[in-house]
Amino acid sequence: MKKILIKHFTIAASVALVGCTGAYNDIYKDSSASVDNRVQSLLSQMTLEEKIGQLNQRSMWGSDDEAMAYFTSEVAVGNIGSLLNVPDAESADSIQRVAVEKTRLGIPLILSRDVIHGYKTIFPIPLGQAATFDTALVKAGARIAAIEASSDGIRWTFSPMIDIARDPRWGRIAEGSGEDVFLASMMARAQVEGYQGDDLSSPTSIAACAKHFVGYGASESGRDYNSTYIPERQLRNVYLPPFEEACKAGCLTYMSSFNDNDGIPASGNKFVLTDVLRGEWGFKGFVVSDWASVGEMVNHGFCADMCDAAATGFNAGVDMEMESQTYINNMKQLINDGKVSMSQLDKSVANILRVKFMLGLFENPYISTPQEIKYAEEHLQAAKQAAIESAVLLKNDNYTLPLSADKIRRVLLTGPLADAPHDQLGTWVFDGDKTHTVTVLDGICKLYGDKVSVVYEPGLAFSRDDNKASIAKAVAAAHGVDAIIAVVGEEAILSGEAHSLADLNLVGGQSSLIEALAKVGKPLVTVVMAGRPLTIGKQVDESNALLYSFHPGTMGGEALAELIFGKVSPSGKLPVTFPKAVGQIPIYYNKNNTGRPALGNETLLKDIPLDAGQTSLGCTSFWMDAGFGPLFPFGYGLSYGDFKYSDIATDKDTYKVGDVIVASATLTNEGKYPATEVAQLYIRDHVGSVTRPVKELKGFKRQYLEPGESAQVVFELPVEQLAFYGIDMKKKVEPGDFTLWIGGNSDCQLSVSFKIEN
Repeated sequence: MKKILIKHFTIAASVALVGCTGAYNDIYKDSSASVDNRVQSLLSQMTLEEKIGQLNQRSMWGSDDEAMAYFTSEVAVGNIGSLLNVPDAESADSIQRVAVEKTRLGIPLILSRDVIHGYKTIFPIPLGQAATFDTALVKAGARIAAIEASSDGIRWTFSPMIDIARDPRWGRIAEGSGEDVFLASMMARAQVEGYQGDDLSSPTSIAACAKHFVGYGASESGRDYNSTYIPERQLRNVYLPPFEEACKAGCLTYMSSFNDNDGIPASGNKFVLTDVLRGEWGFKGFVVSDWASVGEMVNHGFCADMCDAAATGFNAGVDMEMESQTYINNMKQLINDGKVSMSQLDKSVANILRVKFMLGLFENPYISTPQEIKYAEEHLQAAKQAAIESAVLLKNDNYTLPLSADKIRRVLLTGPLADAPHDQLGTWVFDGDKTHTVTVLDGICKLYGDKVSVVYEPGLAFSRDDNKASIAKAVAAAHGVDAIIAVVGEEAILSGEAHSLADLNLVGGQSSLIEALAKVGKPLVTVVMAGRPLTIGKQVDESNALLYSFHPGTMGGEALAELIFGKVSPSGKLPVTFPKAVGQIPIYYNKNNTGRPALGNETLLKDIPLDAGQTSLGCTSFWMDAGFGPLFPFGYGLSYGDFKYSDIATDKDTYKVGDVIVASATLTNEGKYPATEVAQLYIRDHVGSVTRPVKELKGFKRQYLEPGESAQVVFELPVEQLAFYGIDMKKKVEPGDFTLWIGGNSDCQLSVSFKIEN
């Protein structure tokens, strides 16, 4: 996408320009004119009321006659610039026709919707997509979502969510890419490019919205909408980079978040919304508030009333307000009182109009994408591939998996998620139709039902079911089969917005189900479907093999069937650290070292002798009851291959700013199955002007290998990517000693050293 340089005109200058040429008023209708000229042409003709109307986004509450009549009348008088949740294609075109054909200037609406991981064809939740470490696949999924959503008139989605999240108690961890800055940044770019496409004016392109700006993922105690405390250096080094990458990718809109950080609500934070986003990054799109977050600054105790909230949010840099209507109700008075300037109003309206022109809404305001594109076969196959690549194999003792359809004659399929077409889709699915869902039961029966006799006994009706009466039926059935597949986890409603948890154990009677099945003595394959990491150490111990499938979407059942029976090998890697216990949270791989790091030989609770001396356990940083490490580290994931890394090297020992580090290692598949490995590159800056993380991901590559095959995995890492905000709050590369690792997860050991010199 070409960068468009916009020059803001004052009202006086615009009027003077109109006076110079009578034709100027018509420029905004000329598709051959530049976007900036069209914006200023239209802006110069708008009344104060029409400008204020562009700042107002409303949500339709239904499709009945009363709702349509109300919103049609509001659009007709110019009081709405954007609508979200328009119920269907017919309503979308109907209300858009009012905006375009029945208003004085014919300014189209931008119709929006939460299209988070698919519209009709549902892909794995974003956390699952991050587990693929496959940016091309994620980009393709966003493109498919845009094609399907635009067929109902939706031209703006509130995605990607790129909050760094290190606390799985926070339900919205499901919507993001996990804990790592580099991975989240790459996924942000992929999603923005997928949604917006190669041509913004194409009827199938929809505007992306980078959210939540910023720091929302650091919510205290994992409780949604809660406060955060992120110092500026950490904000710049950890939480802002994915948003900056989205800006570089051309993201058209940003959303201010719900949280207050260091006492300043995000929707009133001029430093991030204006100084950083526009001043430092040069963002030219518009910022929308999260739902009612401008008005909620009164609840925060940051603003005295709704009028004060409107002035605070607008002057901070929120261009469009979602739903709370403080702008439409107070902006005229604020301008008359001099609390909001006309020049700032013109800038915000110009930001909104610019996006509408860039999307081609003035030329193509109505739906042109065919309706039958929904659930197209190529969309379903892409969703299936995403589900395959997102599944993470966490345990596979004695090669329990894959099951052989030629040797296994009878299998028990059990668990509350084995045939759960709604819950398999995951959180934030407003439009997916569960009748299209291929469940695990469907998938196994479809692909292997002619070879394997499937006994289906769910044991529990749903994940929170505490009625254990049916567990006995599942256990009885288990005695008559060759293998057991148990699908457990979370219902969709248990993750996502406002769905925080204090306990991350399996809910309901699921733990009892797995425990009882493990005692039968048959091979037990546990599949966990969830929207977040759960504390599943007990289930890992009890299972012979365990697959983790972040809610996998429409085609998840077919994908899991192919994985379980070995048609394909798992290749997913964890995008977030799995804790042993909730008390370890927050736990993440890219932590700073302490002055007394754990040595790995600490005495744990069960081994403490009686009458032990106060310092006899050692004085290092660990938990007496959980040790030091996680249940599974970031980047972890097994496959049916057996991958070994060797011969790590860099092209030089010493580099300078401007150089590119070329690092390589030999990867060999010593196993019996063809498989794909996600090779990962990590670095450590040993001494900095501020303490640095013990490891940082700086690259990843997917590599397919046949049994016995080797390949050299090569990474090119620009030295500039080692820059960070140091003691002086300036971003730069600091000279010194570094270690570089290449391996299969963040706990990899194969390393090489290098230096950076001035």
